[in-house]
Amino acid sequence: MPKHAVRRVMTATVAVVGTLVLGVDAAAADTTPSLDYVALGDSYSAGSGVLPVDPTNLLCLRSTANYPHVIASRTGARLDDVTCGAAETKHFTQAQYPGVAPQVEALDADTDLVTLTIGGNDNGTFVNAVTACGTAGLLSGGRGSPCKDRHGTSFDDQIEANTYPALKEALRSVRAKAPNARVAALGYPWITPATADPSCFLKLPIASGDVPYLRGIQAHLNQVVRRAAEDTGVTYVDFSQVSEGHDACRAAGTRWIEPLLFGHSLVPVHPNALGERRMAEHTMDVLGLD
Repeated sequence: MPKHAVRRVMTATVAVVGTLVLGVDAAAADTTPSLDYVALGDSYSAGSGVLPVDPTNLLCLRSTANYPHVIASRTGARLDDVTCGAAETKHFTQAQYPGVAPQVEALDADTDLVTLTIGGNDNGTFVNAVTACGTAGLLSGGRGSPCKDRHGTSFDDQIEANTYPALKEALRSVRAKAPNARVAALGYPWITPATADPSCFLKLPIASGDVPYLRGIQAHLNQVVRRAAEDTGVTYVDFSQVSEGHDACRAAGTRWIEPLLFGHSLVPVHPNALGERRMAEHTMDVLGLD
């Protein structure tokens, strides 16, 4: 056979072999098992107020752009999202609404990954503290610490006495239903700055002395989420540093949390779309997910 003919045959053979190898690699990549991912939690997990809304359960005001959906889309995980706005820790094991199953019912021994944000609605902590301090701030014209003066340690006392043990029980129920899963409990990104910002009063009408008071309540809540996670072998995702400078007082495009007034979300004092994306990204970094 002429040399040029031999070269053509060899080239064709290499090409065929290369195609077969690539095909095998592609098939291997296609058959790589994806994570079975279940998302639990409250409105911060559900992305309540972020469009588009998941039409499958309007009671839960769940967004299809919440942080679980972002994580799933970037990792290729199979997502079962049972997050629900206004959920409390008890709704992990009790129905929140008629026709809405307890959240842990979505878990089983095949679940690989679980994320959750929970605890802020227990005792009405978030809504009661923000409402009380916002009302007091408006009545005082932003001066002093009327909310702290009136409520003192009551919010912190409830967090310690009620929320902390309830969180441990909720996380234990997750571990029991999904014994093989990696479980991540997310903290809550900062709602307020560390100190009062006078330019923010129209958006977040908290008196100057109550801004650090309200932030301290949130810090305590995040602390008990961390403690409950450590007690139950769950990974805690800390937002105290990465969310600094992205509170509700910041400009649109910088803030992760929408303000109480004059915000751009249907649900105030909750993460916007940027906040949900950043929560997803930081969680992926902590968990080492690609």
